Amino acid sequence: MKTYSADKIRNVAIAGHTGKGKTTLAEAMLYITGASDRLGRVADGNTVMDFDAEEKKRQCSLSTAVAALEWRDTKINLLDAPGKFDFEGGVYEAMRAAGCALIVTSAGSGFDVGAEKAIKAADARGLSKFFVITKLDGENRDFYKTFDALKDAIGTKLCPVVIPHMVDGKAVSYINLCSNKAFEYNKGKAAEVSMPEDDHIQEMKDVLMEAVASVDDDLMMKFFDGEELTKEEIIDGLTKGVESGEIYPVYACSGYNMDGVDLLLDALVYSAPNPLTAANEKGLDENDNEVDVKCDPNGPVAAICFKTVADPFVGKMSFVKVISGKLSADVPAYNARTGESERMGKLISVRGNKQEDVSAITAGDIGVITKLSGLATGDTICSPKNIVKLKGVDFPKPSLSMAIVVKKKGEEDKVASGLRRIMGEDPTVTLVNNEETREMVLSGLGEQHLDIVIAKLKTKFGVEIGLKVPKVAYRETIRKSCQVQGRHKKQSGGSGQFGDVWIRFEPHDGDELIFETEVVGGSVPKNYFPAVEKGLQEAIQKGPLAGYPVVGLKAVLYDGSYHPVDSNDMAFRTAAKIAYKNGMAQANPVILEPIGELKAYIPDANLGDIMGDVTKRRGRVLGMGAADEPKMQELVAEVPMAEMGDFSTVLRSVTAGRGHYSLTFVRYEDAPGNVAQKVIEDAKAEADE
Repeated sequence: MKTYSADKIRNVAIAGHTGKGKTTLAEAMLYITGASDRLGRVADGNTVMDFDAEEKKRQCSLSTAVAALEWRDTKINLLDAPGKFDFEGGVYEAMRAAGCALIVTSAGSGFDVGAEKAIKAADARGLSKFFVITKLDGENRDFYKTFDALKDAIGTKLCPVVIPHMVDGKAVSYINLCSNKAFEYNKGKAAEVSMPEDDHIQEMKDVLMEAVASVDDDLMMKFFDGEELTKEEIIDGLTKGVESGEIYPVYACSGYNMDGVDLLLDALVYSAPNPLTAANEKGLDENDNEVDVKCDPNGPVAAICFKTVADPFVGKMSFVKVISGKLSADVPAYNARTGESERMGKLISVRGNKQEDVSAITAGDIGVITKLSGLATGDTICSPKNIVKLKGVDFPKPSLSMAIVVKKKGEEDKVASGLRRIMGEDPTVTLVNNEETREMVLSGLGEQHLDIVIAKLKTKFGVEIGLKVPKVAYRETIRKSCQVQGRHKKQSGGSGQFGDVWIRFEPHDGDELIFETEVVGGSVPKNYFPAVEKGLQEAIQKGPLAGYPVVGLKAVLYDGSYHPVDSNDMAFRTAAKIAYKNGMAQANPVILEPIGELKAYIPDANLGDIMGDVTKRRGRVLGMGAADEPKMQELVAEVPMAEMGDFSTVLRSVTAGRGHYSLTFVRYEDAPGNVAQKVIEDAKAEADE
């Protein structure tokens, strides 16, 4: 593929709900343009975009795939993002590299959640938006039902450009309202036909003309005077409206039969923003001052790594979008985050899993650099003489955490190593080694997401794991004071061991152990005070009820005795532990459970259901009100964190994927009697094992 200048490049993210035909549309684009020699089918497992073994098995996209094609002397980089919510990180990768978003939905459906999320992600990046209503080849399809649903949700910015002529619920031809021409299709080949009789055509054309005229004063005057706008004027107005965000054009097509796809490709060439306008960004210099980064092929190098893949044959592949300058093999890659330079690996252009060597990646273009070990997703490659940090990728935070069970003993290190490789590819996966519960806790965006992680560990790294609900980090404390003796005496020939302490244990409001002394008359020499405190610090790591750490404990050493020969630090440490063991049983010990502050964002219609669910989890609702997001409510509550294991799954199910939440630890509280009893029984059962 030849090198293109920035004005001849289009970077297009394809996003939307799962099952709406995104990958099928991308395959049609690739086939029509000659970038692929066959029309791939998702059901057949032979698509260019869904090339991973798990994607073929599950017949859906699991990560963003990149493919370049050429159309009308323009290079179009397609970024096909997954539609399943568990793989939403791919949407944000695609949007970070794109100059516009192609939001796909299918004829007959309403305003689905996937489209809503795609719009939100595109808005976060300030991207222009195109809408595609596809699957018009099927029976009983209703283009206008979907168009009206989109218009109700989005507003008057929605503007029809290519519409279908429907007969008995099926598209028989496609009308390009810009050129006022109709086309029938046979295997992707268009043939112009006479304009059909269709009541919708003039109505839709009026909507288009008014939208186009509204972006230009001269066109508006012409429109009000009743003059016809030329094709060139319509395209020019459409392009301005798309670029400014005043127009969201809508295109009808069938990816499966390739009907109308050529008209969509034309629209991307004529109307989609090119990197000269879409790629100008803000960055931070080495002093964290904001600077403009313009799309200048002759400017200093600035490129963002938006995706990382660990390929078994090629090695590490860093997907980059060049904002300024030119990347070539003879220029070292300077990482703005690490301050280190690496020798540039091989530069390639990708089409799914097919690769083609290139000599350079120019401003505005997308490509891949191999074997840059220090470069991570979100990092900036720049010139060491002109350091700039570009904004990274705003990935969604993990919402489901599970503890890892390694199937085969001794493979813990292999599991951790494999997971680190997977996290390099997918930053929405996290791994935390909880030293307190002695568990490796794996977190992701949902059950399917973690299921894919398990599958990758098995296929790529040859290790198997299971998942279980993670242990909760409970605490123990006391609720009343007591005075106890701890006496340690041991004689085994020669010098013995002797330590004798009297300690008063009291509850207090803090978490740390408070140790004080009230010894009078030297009954316990001062040089043994540190040993007593150390013994207590060691003892509180294991509480008397279930073995959880003890908090809120004050210990006052007020009396004791010693032996001038047999007393030593070890003896007094042991005596302190004995006093602790004797005292805890008398001081009304209780189990404490962690309480978190929940902030849930819920559609208006689902607020009552989620409030009921939070109450069932022993939560206390603190407040609610309108959220910053349209048609959403914010629910604030305090909930025992032990009860929140499957909340993300329930929230997604109840809100059809629209809801999201955060949960932050705030404090420990006394666990109810039945909960405390269950915690104690579980701890005993684990100890018996």
